[in-house]
Amino acid sequence: MIFITAKFAVRPEHAEAWPEISRAFTEATRAEDGCLWFDWSRSLDDPNEYVLVEAFRDGDAGAAHVGSAHFRAAQAELPPYLAATPRIVSQSVDQDDWSELGEMRVD
Repeated sequence: MIFITAKFAVRPEHAEAWPEISRAFTEATRAEDGCLWFDWSRSLDDPNEYVLVEAFRDGDAGAAHVGSAHFRAAQAELPPYLAATPRIVSQSVDQDDWSELGEMRVD
């Protein structure tokens, strides 16, 4: 799978509304056939930072995502709400779901 984590620095005046601002993009991405997950979290240290954790089945699914109409729309619509260019880590991972964190196993 393609595993991606991205950090979005949202302008302070838009931070509370970011979930709604990004809702159409989020819902359209989650509906993609190759999307495994697409989950936003808000930083505990910086209330203006949102972290996106996303995964796609494979490179073809990732390419379909980047080539989608809703991705192009997000490229045009979301940057005015951001304080900086998002930062990203993207890696191919040889698995297709989350693994257990064995060091904190719950029986």
